[in-house]
Amino acid sequence: MKVIGIGDNVCDKYIHLNTMFPGGQALNFAVYAKMLGADASYMGTFGRDEVAAHILATLDKLEVKHERCRQHDGENGYARVTLVDGDRVFLGSNKGGIAKEYPVILDADDMEYVKEFSHIHTSNNSHFDSQLPKLAEAGLSVSYDFSGQWKEKEKVAQVAPYVKYAFLSCGSVPEAEAKEICRTIYKAGCPMVIATRGSYGSILYDGNRFYEQKPQLVEAVDTLGAGDSFATAFLLSYVGNLEKNAEHPEKAEELKETFIKEAMAAGAAFAAKTCMVQGAFGHGKEIQ
Repeated sequence: MKVIGIGDNVCDKYIHLNTMFPGGQALNFAVYAKMLGADASYMGTFGRDEVAAHILATLDKLEVKHERCRQHDGENGYARVTLVDGDRVFLGSNKGGIAKEYPVILDADDMEYVKEFSHIHTSNNSHFDSQLPKLAEAGLSVSYDFSGQWKEKEKVAQVAPYVKYAFLSCGSVPEAEAKEICRTIYKAGCPMVIATRGSYGSILYDGNRFYEQKPQLVEAVDTLGAGDSFATAFLLSYVGNLEKNAEHPEKAEELKETFIKEAMAAGAAFAAKTCMVQGAFGHGKEIQ
């Protein structure tokens, strides 16, 4: 399966360790997909500093393709992070750095390139919302991680009609409220909405019913990347099953419930593994 993450890349600077770890929702998707056996690529904007150099070196080491990335003079995206009882606490960021000024804008060659992929994943931090209609018009499979920005009605209206899968971070809200949020995103135009709720597990709404998945509880080393890893494993499983049955859509529809349950279980299992790793996926480097 061939997939691509388009959008944000950062280094999470762990102040208490004086160490930075590569991350970012779109980049995490590409790395996790590679870890799970997919043919994975990443497209985004890099600065020219030690943060960018470390992320690019890590992508090369992990053999995640990034041939269509952009690079500009300036500061790469980063976030400052600390840990409290294994949970991440963000201390601030530079809001994506140079990527704010030079986001990915898809030209004709880029569009031909992305059509090669089975699935595209992007996020609320990617400065990529304006490009979603192009992908939808081309009939491409696209997912979007709202993180906590499902609260922003304008963003929901701009994004939901153009993506097939929406992921939401809802760990801080009661289950009933999380379900209502899923309904709202669905009504705005997205056919499948998945809310991750930390230690409460995850819920999925497809317009007909809710599905629920319990988490695989572990003594977490670091929860950074858990939501992204859930999304990646879910998508590889679900979209992969749809792709395998592309010539028999009626069979895929009959098996939809099975595909959803398998995908949610895969997401929970992989998220638990991610919680046992420092940073989103390791590869820390001392901050100079």
